[in-house]
Amino acid sequence: MAVVQFMVSVDLSVVNLGLPRIAAGLGFSVVGLTWVIHAYALTFGGLLLLGGKIADRYGHKRVLLLGLAVFGLASLAGGFAQEPGHLVAGRALQGAAALSPAALALLTVTFPSGKARVRAYGIWSAVNAAGGALGVLIGGVLTEYAGWRWVMFVSVPMAAIALALAWRGVSSAPPTAPGGRPDVLGAILATAGMSLLVFGVVRTDQYAWTSPVTLATLGIAVALLAAFVYVERTTGRDPLIRLGLLTNRSVAGANSYNLLLGAAMASSFYFASLYLQQVLEASPTMAGIELLPFAIGVIAGAAAAVKLGYRLPLRTMLIIGGLVTAIGFAWFGLISANGSFLTDALGPSLVTSIGFGLCLGPVVSAATVGVAPSETGAASGLLASSRQIGASLGLAALGTAAHARTGETTTMEGLTEGYALGMTLGAVLLVGAVLIAVTVLPRTSTASPAGHGSRDLVPEPE
Repeated sequence: MAVVQFMVSVDLSVVNLGLPRIAAGLGFSVVGLTWVIHAYALTFGGLLLLGGKIADRYGHKRVLLLGLAVFGLASLAGGFAQEPGHLVAGRALQGAAALSPAALALLTVTFPSGKARVRAYGIWSAVNAAGGALGVLIGGVLTEYAGWRWVMFVSVPMAAIALALAWRGVSSAPPTAPGGRPDVLGAILATAGMSLLVFGVVRTDQYAWTSPVTLATLGIAVALLAAFVYVERTTGRDPLIRLGLLTNRSVAGANSYNLLLGAAMASSFYFASLYLQQVLEASPTMAGIELLPFAIGVIAGAAAAVKLGYRLPLRTMLIIGGLVTAIGFAWFGLISANGSFLTDALGPSLVTSIGFGLCLGPVVSAATVGVAPSETGAASGLLASSRQIGASLGLAALGTAAHARTGETTTMEGLTEGYALGMTLGAVLLVGAVLIAVTVLPRTSTASPAGHGSRDLVPEPE
């Protein structure tokens, strides 16, 4: 499952540094090039809830293996693209594979409680975030020395390795969700609503937040999602997601926390990469190398989370991790146009990444604690959805704020002020996440409905 998540995380970031050469190689327009990113985000975000339910209904391992095969073939096809539409279609199909919910559900079912659960989530969260940071480095090196097509081809061997490991290492189990009539209308409404929401947000780089196009798109998305909630409350069929799941304070609090964490994480990679390249004038490869401490910090934070997770409640872990990450973002907000990597980027990168590492495993565990086996896929899809929506909303909103601060004159000072504002707003998001952990997340967790007697949270002293 760690290999699967590493591959997904790499694929989310690997194409970024190759975009200029992709544009030159296939003849993308400026607007069309954005769809190399948007096509993946759109299908990935839109199908997460549905993917989680399908995994529950037809078997986690079966759906994961099928998704890995689709992902590998889509990566191969994208690498052989001869025109812009081919590459966009390949990226969309990669996102449609919807691997995350099935992988996370398998992790939840395999390690339901105790120390093994803490270790498993620690490993998973470390490779999850490290994959995002290493994806930038991999993309820069491949683009510069092997050609842009390899940012697509690199996923093929990873998918093959993950497929072989999952085939041999994951035990087959019958579907955990009950049969019954599928909730087709709910699936359509949720997928359409999620897709339109992501579509409206990512298009704010072309249409302002207050433009009729953006307002109409987001309005329709909200209406579709509201209709989805109504259908889920009234349908007699097997619902796509049981709304009672959200009455679990741990699930609700963890997803709210995860929304803000996803917004901050996406923004940190974006602004740090731009600062290194646009202000400090690092090459794509050098920028990728300079982001390596970020990956190392995440791994260190995840390792510390495993050690602390044996003794501290998840709620306390999320408070500590959120505060550490907020401090790192606030430090990033002090960057200067005349700075250097050592004085302005290395220190805040390490603090921020260690904080992320402390958060990632506990937030996943909190979002799935006490969830019945028949709903692990749905809970995993919900968590992945909150992260994706947070990343899309956060990057668009903070990017807009940074651009407004920079203004039309793109001097080094103006760019730095914009990036610094974006990072400072990221610190505000993390403070909001900490407040959610304090006020919403429970102090303790009871045994899960599956009958596992171990507690996933340690009681917090009054």
